[in-house]
Amino acid sequence: MKLLPKQQVRVNTEDSVGLGIEAAVIIALFLGFGYVLDRIFGTTPIFMIVMTLLGAVGLFAQLKYRYDGRMDELEAERRASLQGKRKAA
Repeated sequence: MKLLPKQQVRVNTEDSVGLGIEAAVIIALFLGFGYVLDRIFGTTPIFMIVMTLLGAVGLFAQLKYRYDGRMDELEAERRASLQGKRKAA
């Protein structure tokens, strides 16, 4: 009786669900950090707002650079396949 399959299936970490969870965790961490800073300094929601916005901007930048990098990879693959087809013809 075998409990585990022979092939290990590798999970794709670039899927939408993974990115969504990552985004939610990042925003929650920055919100929590802002809450802690507000409690320490006695301010009401100022640090929560600033830290959440900072986290959102950083998250957007991270996703944009990730997207741009992936598109550059795909474009390089496309160019390489086109050059291979031209040489074969």
